Amino acid sequence: MAELVDEAGNTVDQVVVTFFAAPRSYTAEDVVEISCHGAPVVLRHCVARACQTGARPAEPGEFTLRAYLNGRIDLPQAEAIRDLIEATTLYQARIAAQQAGGSVSRRIAPLKDRLVELISLLEAGIDFAEDDVEVLPEQEILRRIDEILPGVERLIASFAYGKLVHDGLSLAIVGRPNVGKSSLFNRLLERDRAIVTDIPGTTRDLISETAVMEGIPVRFLDTAGIRVSRDLVETLGVERSYQAMAEADLTLVVIDLSQPLTEDDTALIRRAKETGLVIVVGNKCDLPRQAETDEALPVSALTGQGVDTLRSRILEAVCGSRQLTPEEGFITSLRHEQLLQESREALEKARSAASAGIPHEMLLLDLYAALQPLDAITGATTADDILNRIFSTFCIGK
Repeated sequence: MAELVDEAGNTVDQVVVTFFAAPRSYTAEDVVEISCHGAPVVLRHCVARACQTGARPAEPGEFTLRAYLNGRIDLPQAEAIRDLIEATTLYQARIAAQQAGGSVSRRIAPLKDRLVELISLLEAGIDFAEDDVEVLPEQEILRRIDEILPGVERLIASFAYGKLVHDGLSLAIVGRPNVGKSSLFNRLLERDRAIVTDIPGTTRDLISETAVMEGIPVRFLDTAGIRVSRDLVETLGVERSYQAMAEADLTLVVIDLSQPLTEDDTALIRRAKETGLVIVVGNKCDLPRQAETDEALPVSALTGQGVDTLRSRILEAVCGSRQLTPEEGFITSLRHEQLLQESREALEKARSAASAGIPHEMLLLDLYAALQPLDAITGATTADDILNRIFSTFCIGK
């Protein structure tokens, strides 16, 4: 315990001072932490007093940068800490916490280790041929590449779901006036956000709200009813509806099952399918049905019938029929996905080169090209790493 005082020596707060000796601190350096009560004025005063005695405010991300430079964490862990800070759902925070604990690095490490081992074997066969080191045959090279490539491809494939977890998705609700778009919007949000009336054209501009579905943030867009109108404001609203439909990750085209399907409904469904993923939703299924279509998912925004099925269908449309679990592991960073794509392309070139009997010296260029992106994710592989692997594997230079 200690006292925090002002310039005149008057006590401002009773604080707790904790010393973390290196390397057991967040930055792996000697760190002193002062815990105050939560009043903003007290916290500001504590920081000001520290700066008066020689301290300075940390730069953005400086503590995490120091932790990385001191070997406390690797790059994926540092990026995950940023994601944890920016998380808006508990599921996002859970994924970020696992990645901050090294889950991404642990998935990439075995692939990188096998690649380094293959490079070491080829380097040894070239550089130490006079020491009777066996040159790897073509089939063995192909076998080893085939052990690495599927793992890289699985990580790349996991980004489709990981991107949704990280960024969320946008969902546009479109349809003719009075088919129940705003009612469905409110039902999906589970609160009254949009004005609902029997008057066609009530919604004239985009209404946006975010909700959470299975841990994924979903930005719902309620749009103006699409119809031909001479009203300038309504016409502008319809244009924005088309724009929202084009920019959304998924579009819900709402039709009224209690009325016959119109040409406008059919044209809107066709246009939506041309722009991206679409789910056709048949609202008012609690009323006598007149629309003849098997494509629409029946729901009732009034009673809630079929809405849970719609939520499941939304996630299935954007995530696939099988969602990944945190335990299975997936990547959420676009940077990681692009680097893994580069590694996969280089591995495929290496496989083609090995199949064609290209000399090992040339094959190594492709393997190093595959290793470099993995290094950019987890940290560099040095020449000493390669040499240590060679000399620990072979009895060279006795």
